[in-house]
Amino acid sequence: MPLYLGIDVGTTSVKAGVFDHRGRNLALARQDFTLETPAVDHVQLEAEIYWQASTEVVRRCLASPDVSSDQISAIAVSSQGETTIAVDARGTPLHPALVWLDNRARDQSIELEERLGGEVYPHTGIPGVNPTWSACKILWLRQERPDVFGDAHKFILVQDFIVHRLTGSFSTDGAVACTTLLYDIVQHAWWDRALDAVGLSPARLADIHPPGAVAGELTSKAAEALGLQPGVPVILGGMDQSAGAVGAGSITPDIVSETTGGALAIQATVSTPDVDQSLRVPVYVHSARDRYLFVPTCDTGGMALKWLRDTFGEAEITQASRTGGDAYDLLTDEAEDIPAGSDGLLMLPHLTGAYSPEYNPMARGVFYGFTLFHRRAHFVRATLESVAFMLRRNLELIRQAGVRSRELRSTGGGARSRLWRQIKADVCGLPVLTLSQPEAALMGDAILAAVATGAYPSLEEACQAMITIGERLSPDPKAHAAYETSYRNYCDLNDVLDPLFRRQYSSV
Repeated sequence: MPLYLGIDVGTTSVKAGVFDHRGRNLALARQDFTLETPAVDHVQLEAEIYWQASTEVVRRCLASPDVSSDQISAIAVSSQGETTIAVDARGTPLHPALVWLDNRARDQSIELEERLGGEVYPHTGIPGVNPTWSACKILWLRQERPDVFGDAHKFILVQDFIVHRLTGSFSTDGAVACTTLLYDIVQHAWWDRALDAVGLSPARLADIHPPGAVAGELTSKAAEALGLQPGVPVILGGMDQSAGAVGAGSITPDIVSETTGGALAIQATVSTPDVDQSLRVPVYVHSARDRYLFVPTCDTGGMALKWLRDTFGEAEITQASRTGGDAYDLLTDEAEDIPAGSDGLLMLPHLTGAYSPEYNPMARGVFYGFTLFHRRAHFVRATLESVAFMLRRNLELIRQAGVRSRELRSTGGGARSRLWRQIKADVCGLPVLTLSQPEAALMGDAILAAVATGAYPSLEEACQAMITIGERLSPDPKAHAAYETSYRNYCDLNDVLDPLFRRQYSSV
């Protein structure tokens, strides 16, 4: 029986999973690592850690009694986007990886905004230029570390780095390269204007292949490191968001997926990149070939609940540690007794700034409307509701661009909370579904690997066969009606405070 190995390299961990042709997960492993922050706005990691963690999780998966290494018929790799690695001709890193969270390239982002301006969105699908994008990071290396810039053979992404270690080829795809600011999502080629602005030639970037394509075969050296047979095909899975959309079955416009991890991200499939006339929705290249993906993202999603737990849930953390429970469950159990709308308490969850649909990095978190009546459970529920309101606001934005979903598929750590899923259903007025396999990016990798190696004739058939729906929660009409006032108040509060945030914190 052929098995499919997925490797997903995230911001602070690498995961691997083995799946059969029906989507059954036979093995799963995760390896965490800690990012380095050597200075303000600097977030980096020794790139070799990505490879070390990848070999560790693969070997742990292969140690499962349900998995035999000679059954692995394909490997697919997905990763975070934007994180940039300068390497020599052998693929050896010359500098720590500049993680997507790194903001040292502020001056360079301003320079590229001035040079590229209104051309950015039509070519790249990126609403604005900020230090996140790879082009800004590479320009920083050119200006601040000319030795590294001059010696670098290639500037590659994390997926590209792992694929090179597996196959020896420098390969990438539009689904992971689309947020570099260097990739033209219409022409599916490196964008000449951006390359000129940074001072690069296409030869110093990875070779472009379609999403889901075979990048090469597993080399003998890589096979030995992983405990596999050489010659296994290696497939380009794309960015974790787009691979996760495949894993959630979000490959048609009527099915939208959302991921509530540390951040909140929405994935909605569109056929062309130019359907948003507002020019506000980020457009990615989909891992589903010949399709695009709206991906409005809010940096603070589940992170808001984590902040609340860490700040006000010390007793629950201690209790969970003692009993083997979960502090989040203890807190959300309290919130279940609070009515929809939290008795007038509102939260703005902008703990790291506001992003989609209103870009304001100076925005701050706010609790509004609390009285002597309100207790901690209200604050917990208001936090859950705030993320649901943010989700609805983004769904309304993509609806204006013509995307009308019939259901919402929920993934990420936040999907484990039934209460949170019900709140999202009630706020958005849509059924919210979970998946039997919560690791959507790994599932997406497995689906792409199965299609690339001929196990299924189409992505649609592979998704139908391999994805199993878990629980479906329908919106409660009474709660939905109650949330209409709370949601409008949330929007008004956000809009009223937006100019204050910009004025008060612009110099901080």
